[in-house]
Amino acid sequence: MLLDFARKLAWPTVCGVLLGLCILMYLGAKQNQDFSYAVAKAAPAVANIYTTKIVQQRHPLANDPLFKHFFNRSGRAKQQLERSLGSGVIVSNDGYLLTNYHVIEGADEILVLLQDGRQALASVIGSDADTDLAVLKIDLENLISIKVAEPDSVTVGNIVLAIGNPYGFGQTVTQGIVSATGRYGLGLSQYENFIQTDAAINPGNSGGALIDTKGRLLGINTAIYTQSGGSTGIGLAIPTDLALRTMNDLIRYGRPLRGWLGLEVQPLATGTNGVVITGLAVEGPAAKAGLRVGDILTDINGKLVGDGHAGMKLITYTRPGETVRIGFLRNDTPMTVTTDVAARPNT
Repeated sequence: MLLDFARKLAWPTVCGVLLGLCILMYLGAKQNQDFSYAVAKAAPAVANIYTTKIVQQRHPLANDPLFKHFFNRSGRAKQQLERSLGSGVIVSNDGYLLTNYHVIEGADEILVLLQDGRQALASVIGSDADTDLAVLKIDLENLISIKVAEPDSVTVGNIVLAIGNPYGFGQTVTQGIVSATGRYGLGLSQYENFIQTDAAINPGNSGGALIDTKGRLLGINTAIYTQSGGSTGIGLAIPTDLALRTMNDLIRYGRPLRGWLGLEVQPLATGTNGVVITGLAVEGPAAKAGLRVGDILTDINGKLVGDGHAGMKLITYTRPGETVRIGFLRNDTPMTVTTDVAARPNT
C-alpha cells in the first residue's frame, strides 16, 4: 500500500516538473524572439543622414553662340539643389560616424539627425570609393556609440537586424538572417567581402547598421541586389573588420593603407586552388622577388589563395613593410620566395 501511495504521489510531481520545464522553455523561446534589447542598445548609435548638393544646370544650347543669349544673358548656369538621404553609424563617443561613400559623394552639406532628435552638420574626415566607405565627424556631447562584434562571430544562419532610414521614413528596424558571408565578384566595389542577409534593406538604408541579437555591429549596410529598386531579400553589408580598418586609416593617414605586390593574375579552373601570373609591375615587390609571368601562386604565408580573392584579401590586409612568404609553382616545381609588401600606389 505504501508503494502504491508513493507512486500516486510521484506521478503528479513528475508531471508538474515536466510541465514547469515546458513552460520555462516556451517563455525562453519567446524571449529569444524579442529583439527589443538589441534595438535599445544599438538604435541610439544609428543616425539618419540628409545631404544637399548644388547642381549647375545649363541648357544644351546655352553655349551655342547663336542661342546662348536666349537662355541666360549673364552666361551663368542656374543652380538647383539635389537632396538625398541615407544612414550612418556612430562608432566613437567623440563623434566619428561610418557611412557609405555613395551616400555623401559630392555633397555640399551633410546633416546628421540622431534618434534622440538632435541634429548637427557633419564634416567629411575621409572617404574611400574602393570600399564604398566614408568617415564623418559631428560635434555633439553625450553621444552613444555602437558596440562592435568580433568578425569571426558572423555565421550563416545567425539572426540579424538592419537599422536605417529607408525612403526617409525615419529610423526603421528589419529582421532576417545571415544568408552568406564573403560575397564578392558583384562589381559593386573594388574590395568586396560582403555579408549577405535577407533582412529588408531599401534605398536610404545605405550606411546603416547590421547588428546581432546583442545589439553589436556586424557590418555597414551597403547595397541591395534588385531589378525593381526595392528589397528582394538580398542585402549586402561591409563587415566591421574591413569598415573599421578603413576608418582608422582614413582618420590617421587620410587614405587607406593597403598591401601591394604588383601582380596581375587570372584564376585557374573552377574549384582549383591557384592563380597564374599574367603581369608584373616592373618595380613591384613580386618582380623584385623573382616571380615571373606564368608562375602559379598557390599560397601566401601558408594560406591558400583559392581563386585569387582570398589571396588578394591576404595581401590587402597586410601592412606595407611586412614580410610575406609566397608559395608558387614554376614548371610544376614547388618553390617559395619572401618579399616585403609595399603600399598600394595611389591611382
